[in-house]
Amino acid sequence: MKTAGTPRKKAAAAGPRKSRAAAAPRETVARELVEQALAVITTSLDEDKAEDIVTLDLRGRASFADHMVVATGIADRQIAAMASHIEDKLNEIGIKRITIEGANGTDWVLLDTGDIVVHLFKPESRALYALERMWGKDLDDSAADEADTTDL
Repeated sequence: MKTAGTPRKKAAAAGPRKSRAAAAPRETVARELVEQALAVITTSLDEDKAEDIVTLDLRGRASFADHMVVATGIADRQIAAMASHIEDKLNEIGIKRITIEGANGTDWVLLDTGDIVVHLFKPESRALYALERMWGKDLDDSAADEADTTDL
């Protein structure tokens, strides 16, 4: 029996297709290398005069990464330089697959190493997106508090 509708409508009703890359779990890296990379990233940001460096532990809360680092830079050139320095230093310790988005002069640069995601913002953009509020421990604590009060 044939289903009514055009192929386009059928595809829309079926939902998005999963690509092989999306279906495959991300590669696991030795915990020591992840911790070393995290230290390299935070040290590099500190050396490049990044402001308000925050490291968030995402283990058990997100499937896309284990850690998130958020930092602020004053100007586009500083943010692009911070991203470039992080990439170079991670390459030195053996992390080669780094995706960088927005390094061509935007208010937000993202580096994805697989296990660590780094967000470099201008101050206005950081306040606008508020990633620390979205992914920080404060959110977990308030959710636990709400669960405690609803049980009463």
